[in-house]
Amino acid sequence: GKTTIVKHIMSLIPNFGFSVSATSRPPREGEKDGIDYFFMSPEEFRNGIITNRFAEWEEVYPGHFYGTLNSEIERIWSEGRHIIFDVDVKGGISLKKAFGDKALSLFIMPPDIDALRKRLMMRATDSEEKIEMRVAKAVHELTFAGEFDRVIINDILEIAQAEALKTVTEFLNQ
Repeated sequence: GKTTIVKHIMSLIPNFGFSVSATSRPPREGEKDGIDYFFMSPEEFRNGIITNRFAEWEEVYPGHFYGTLNSEIERIWSEGRHIIFDVDVKGGISLKKAFGDKALSLFIMPPDIDALRKRLMMRATDSEEKIEMRVAKAVHELTFAGEFDRVIINDILEIAQAEALKTVTEFLNQ
């Protein structure tokens, strides 16, 4: 749901630049380096942590790191555009802390855990074991919803997209 909502906002507000995240997980079928993610080995990622290449990072699953490269933020700002991130909960909290009132943080929430499980199964990109890992992580992440500026429940996609677009537009027009 997050990525679909991000793409919707970007299609209607052209002055956004998408921050491509880095990860040490293997690419899924059809994913392209530099477009979907910057794919790195765990060693490359750890070296990037040591050399401060990341604005935020997290070891989401053992050996699977995700993070926002400082170079991505600089690239988008140098183009004179607003940055839109598609990150996990801890990444969102870290970015909000780093940018404060200059950032808007949205928590996109499934209507319930069963709906999330069904959506992940329908995507057919992960094994049952990985789906259960993602569901367990989501249950934990729900406890952080209150740390975001706005919580949007993604029950009916079109309504969630409209709410997100309205919230972002209001934030940009402050």
